[in-house]
Amino acid sequence: MSTMNFHLRLWKQKSASDQGKFIEIHATEIPSECSFLEMLDIVNNRLTKEGKEPVSFASDCREGICGTCHMVINGVPQGPGRGAACQVYMRKFTNGQTITVEPFRAGAFPIVKDLVVNRSAYDRIIRSGGFITEHTGGAPDASAILIPKPVADAAMDAAACIGCGACAAACPNSSAMLFVGAKVTHLGLLPQGQGERKKRARSMVRTMQEEGFGNCSNYYACEAVCPAGVKADVISMLNREYVRGELSVAVGAID
Repeated sequence: MSTMNFHLRLWKQKSASDQGKFIEIHATEIPSECSFLEMLDIVNNRLTKEGKEPVSFASDCREGICGTCHMVINGVPQGPGRGAACQVYMRKFTNGQTITVEPFRAGAFPIVKDLVVNRSAYDRIIRSGGFITEHTGGAPDASAILIPKPVADAAMDAAACIGCGACAAACPNSSAMLFVGAKVTHLGLLPQGQGERKKRARSMVRTMQEEGFGNCSNYYACEAVCPAGVKADVISMLNREYVRGELSVAVGAID
């Protein structure tokens, strides 16, 4: 296995109130087949052995599913290619290349430490409307509710969103509308999501605004960096669902 050398500019920040700065680290003899997070593991192990504080970063599944590994690599949220940062491999970089790693830069994602940000704003958006009312118990038969394949496919495409926050980090307005649109589209297309449909978009958009996310201005940066490949079409459905919700309030159909 070949090895590579890199010059890393890593963001260090003790807390949200600290100013923070970039530190320079030479990452030598890094296996070309290791992932970006594995490279950071190697760097942190060496820093620890030298008696220095390692760089904090978040990770969980390391399979591109959980969306926990939020970081900006060379100016791109989640790094080069279409995937989460844990799915970026060092062979994608050039030997000797300078790599700048920093946290998401979105006001609604406050920095906790180093490369770790607090994405609980997304959780609060989900709690405001990203759910369905359903009886608990055993799972129904797969054929109990018939859903046309185009509808099922569109719902699954939207449900692929992993809530990583890359869309908001990439947007000049720090908009979360791709994330919210994906959840609204996923649930709004399926029969199980019809119970809350009139309220869902209004509640989630209101919470999104309260959390400090901006609005969409059609830059499409969100779609370009989404590791799940969610299309900006979901924002169109979000807008339609929001208008329907507002009209329902106007005619007194909902509170």
